[in-house]
Amino acid sequence: MVLTLYGYPDSPCTKRVAVVLKEKDIAFTFVPIDLLKGEHKSTEFMKKQPFGQVPYIDDNGFQLYESRAIGRYLAAKYPAQGPTLLPTELKARALFEQAASVEVANFDPATHGLAAEKIYKKAFGLDTDEAKVAEYTATLGGKLDAYEVILSQQTYVAGNEITLADLFHLPNASTVKGINPELISARPHVAQWLERLQARPAWVAVQDGL
Repeated sequence: MVLTLYGYPDSPCTKRVAVVLKEKDIAFTFVPIDLLKGEHKSTEFMKKQPFGQVPYIDDNGFQLYESRAIGRYLAAKYPAQGPTLLPTELKARALFEQAASVEVANFDPATHGLAAEKIYKKAFGLDTDEAKVAEYTATLGGKLDAYEVILSQQTYVAGNEITLADLFHLPNASTVKGINPELISARPHVAQWLERLQARPAWVAVQDGL
């Protein structure tokens, strides 16, 4: 039975799972959930995802939500299919977990906030709060300064091999580049890293939606 991904085509979290599926060359069926119509809050959907969020997967009856957890599951289930993405050697795994934690704690909040103000609010007919945009931009700039240091010493965020941690960044990093290109271009090592990731066929296949 083919794995099924339930999500919103333009959702960063849905794309985060889709790019892992593509990298690992895992066959899947996509079932769109329309957030604008509130389908993620339906009784039937919330039986599968009690927080009413996208995405979740159904892998032959095994249901799992949270995009990063899904990514780890897929990489662990198919270790020899496509790039490894999830290191098994102790120190390499620790460096991966460090980079993955940095993405959640230091990168995601400001990038999500910036996207919410500049993109998501408009989708729901709300006004952008420019003071918050300035705050998120300043915060993200400081975080990206740290990334510039890290990426000046290695090719990817967890070392010299691509991992899930890099893919976890891709949706929001690409959104930020579209909103404020200078945040990325002003940091050459960050820019090179993101360009390298965006050129991967797996991302090219999902970047414009599923």
